[in-house]
Amino acid sequence: MNEQPQLHPLADKLALLPQTGRDTPMGRLLRKFWHPIARSERLKPGKTMPLRILSEDLTLYRGESGEPHLVGGRCPHRRTLLHTGWVQGDTIRCMYHGWKFDGSGRCIERPAEDDVRPSRERIAGYPVYEYCGLVFAFMGEGEPPPFELPRKDVFERSNGLLFTRSETWPCNWFQQIENSLDATHVSFVHHWGSVGTFGEAVAASIPQLEYLETEAGIRQIATRSEKSRRVTDWTFPNNNHISQPGLRHDDPWIDVGIWMTPVDDTHTTRFILYSIPRSTDDADRRITRYFDEFGDYEPAEFERELFRERRMPEDTLMQLTSAQDYVAAVGQGAIVDRSLERLGKSDLGIAFMRRIFFRELDTISAGRATKPWRKLDHAADMPHQVREPVPPQ
Repeated sequence: MNEQPQLHPLADKLALLPQTGRDTPMGRLLRKFWHPIARSERLKPGKTMPLRILSEDLTLYRGESGEPHLVGGRCPHRRTLLHTGWVQGDTIRCMYHGWKFDGSGRCIERPAEDDVRPSRERIAGYPVYEYCGLVFAFMGEGEPPPFELPRKDVFERSNGLLFTRSETWPCNWFQQIENSLDATHVSFVHHWGSVGTFGEAVAASIPQLEYLETEAGIRQIATRSEKSRRVTDWTFPNNNHISQPGLRHDDPWIDVGIWMTPVDDTHTTRFILYSIPRSTDDADRRITRYFDEFGDYEPAEFERELFRERRMPEDTLMQLTSAQDYVAAVGQGAIVDRSLERLGKSDLGIAFMRRIFFRELDTISAGRATKPWRKLDHAADMPHQVREPVPPQ
């Protein structure tokens, strides 16, 4: 007699984690927060950009005034793509029959319809906010929360360098935030293929783990030795703030903010913000050239080289770190089947974070208010690591 496979005791709850649609519990939870949706430098005045965010097709455009606007992806008249239209002032006009929409999504003109009264037609329209070179959007109901939770004092340095990057990966967003709360993976993933600048800063030894819930998210502490105590500051629901070494041993350390913005259930855009204290003019110019040269990297374009040939990027900081994480996360599949996992003590952070999400999802499903997540009053102490010898592989 064939034995029936045992169902995971949390199978129903685990199935909620990767969802992003508006009518799902996780989709409703995610829509309570601001999310980065584009890099400011890629949206010039008068230009448009098609986007898919949280399983919704949208149009991002920057008005002639310089203000960005986020509206629905298609004109409701004959359903053609709205981003192919014209930006006029701070409105956008459909290229098919000229219907015009303002930044709130309201149709304000239908030139071929002889309107004698204002049209009731409208499409989605969402508030946007620009911060440190990224365009954020709030896609929930009602008034958006104040734009405070995503902010970090280190990103707002008055005398610093600031750079942005983005990458789109073919896997679910939750796999990537789980990777952020998995300090043990650093001892293996970032010593795989090639040991770069980041791997050199974190020893390959197994860390002792500690996780604390904060007003903003989760504090992760991974202690590998007296000289190696790595702290990361994770902000609910999808941002990880880490500190990593600079390009050279004598360069300033870099504060990195990584947002995992869901495109849909099987794709994620990672928006990455780098904040670096200025040092000397020569060093500042060298660092700026580095980001200009290596910043536009999409590991998805090198999937065969990474998975089949294990050929690593030549750049040993940004590109190598992304490539190594890409192989780990995308290697789980578009949506990992968590009911087949075999978790252990090294997954303390994964279990800790899931319990918090389960709590918030239960609250959403019960129609109650979720935790009032807020920016920390004091920045997390994130000590720089002392580079330890890397053991031979």
